[in-house]
Amino acid sequence: MIVYSSNKSNFIRDVNDFSIEKIVLGKFRENLHRTTGQREIDSWRDSLPYMSQVLSDPSIPDDAGVLIEYMIPQSSFRIDFIITGLGDDERENVIIVELKRWSEVEMTDKTDIVRTRFQGRMQETSHPSYQAWSYAAFLESFNETIYTDQINLNPCAYLHNYEPDGLISDARYQYFIDKAPLFLKSDKQKLREFIKRYIRKGDSRDIMYRIENGKIRPSKALADSLASMLKGNREFIMVDDQKLVYETAVSTARMADEDHKHVLLVQGGPGTGKSVVAVNLLVGLTNQGLVAKYVTKNSAPREVYKVKLSGHFRGSVIDSLFTGSGAFFDATDNVFDALIVDEAHRLNEKSGMFMNLGENQVKEIINASRFSVFFLDEDQKVTTRDIGSRDEILKWAAHYRCRVQELELRSQFRCNGSNGYLAWLDNTLQIRETANIFLEKGEYDFTIVDSPAEMRDIIYELNKKDNKARMVAGYCWNWASKNDKTQYDIEFPEYGFRHQWNLSDDGMRWIIDDDSVTEIGCIHTSQGLELDHIGVIVGKDLVVRNGQVITNFRERSVNDSSMKGLKSLARTDPERAAKEAGHLIKNTYRTLMTRGMRSCHVYFVDDETREYFKERVR
Repeated sequence: MIVYSSNKSNFIRDVNDFSIEKIVLGKFRENLHRTTGQREIDSWRDSLPYMSQVLSDPSIPDDAGVLIEYMIPQSSFRIDFIITGLGDDERENVIIVELKRWSEVEMTDKTDIVRTRFQGRMQETSHPSYQAWSYAAFLESFNETIYTDQINLNPCAYLHNYEPDGLISDARYQYFIDKAPLFLKSDKQKLREFIKRYIRKGDSRDIMYRIENGKIRPSKALADSLASMLKGNREFIMVDDQKLVYETAVSTARMADEDHKHVLLVQGGPGTGKSVVAVNLLVGLTNQGLVAKYVTKNSAPREVYKVKLSGHFRGSVIDSLFTGSGAFFDATDNVFDALIVDEAHRLNEKSGMFMNLGENQVKEIINASRFSVFFLDEDQKVTTRDIGSRDEILKWAAHYRCRVQELELRSQFRCNGSNGYLAWLDNTLQIRETANIFLEKGEYDFTIVDSPAEMRDIIYELNKKDNKARMVAGYCWNWASKNDKTQYDIEFPEYGFRHQWNLSDDGMRWIIDDDSVTEIGCIHTSQGLELDHIGVIVGKDLVVRNGQVITNFRERSVNDSSMKGLKSLARTDPERAAKEAGHLIKNTYRTLMTRGMRSCHVYFVDDETREYFKERVR
């Protein structure tokens, strides 16, 4: 969707003779059927006159195309400024300009990330050259008109208020500055020369109109590259019932259309390969030329799989294939060929930071796609907001008159392939009764340690082999290190044990970062992922008294929002609150204790709880 479209001479006239920001705002309301905030209006008022000055060069043809605020379909990307025209060789060229009003930045130790002043404080954001490049890379990979007609995209960034200081142009950002040149306050003439290098004649071929109406379809280059990354990667090899689910989904995706929507519901416990199939489906459907996305509520799996699939791609080309579950509340009906929902039990009703957007994420995902796949394990619901269930999915599938198929993944590939360990864990946590009262020797390498230091030392040693061992804990300790990196979050002074939560510089990629073994993860950064070895600290939110497993949500950290609403519920219906809290807390520890493919080592803070578990291990 293009907000403002004209040519160079008319654009300069609109800037000189009228209030350009009012014109753009009018077009914004007319074309997008909504308005925008004062901050964006101010940016048009401040930045667009600078582009008018840059274009005020007789060597730039008057009939060159000028477009403002191009919203890339099926994405949240919006390009600030575009110039279109022909080169001396008659090749069709597009200049993408990322406009910034910045006047200062601070460098960070994160790749291609800087800090700048935004909304009154310094905040992290992508380097502007990266942003400009990412838009071009996305279009080259997904817009059929661009890669079929070989339209040449030339991204750049223009920071018209920024005085050169060596920070924004530091060598660490050179990779993307080379791909999307950076122009500062004193570089007006350099930007003109950059534009004139590609725009020698006007846009006589409606270049941007053709791009806007081009089909969004993954390019063969993207599909082939993704497929080659999976090939031979043992982490993504499918076996047994995984292959059946995959082939069923691929076949169904080919049949689905707007009049015949399909839903595939796949249930499977921990370690049955739900994510393996989901990632293979993303690649397989992309290879079929279908527009597919991998969807999770939790960002940790998305971040990890993006890294594992990135190969020679950088940034948004892969980013565009992954999205959060709250991205579809305003999506067009059937705009996607397929949405692949991993960890569907974590879906919420409302979306957005303040949970005030949309109606129901299950409904919105089915509405936005011709084919929806939901990978589900209801025993991994861990917060009061989790609504993903078989009944909820079937309800909305019926609402949209979808054809529904249900499959199950049964083969166990985690916990040493031991279904016996999972059944024992369910019985011992008193989630459900099973015949597995005792964990027999040889079923799975499960150990109970007498100190957190012992657990840590085991994990450190196991991690030396291939960086696949980590520590996790129930969210029973406050996040002191969030605002003060010198603080420790989880401390046991008597054992010389003090560590921080992982939710800092590593972010959601903590589980694969080279230097994060000293940090401790929680349910929110480990669910949906696996390791070879896991060390778990069980806090006071789960204890055993006289053989009964008792949970207490009040022992959770004040920083943990997963128990939100239980305190008020406890005042009106304490029995129901206790039951719901017990369900969520037990599921949390069940999930944490099934992250390890080869071993699990647990420290229980409470002595009686530790002895209870020891008695049930032979």
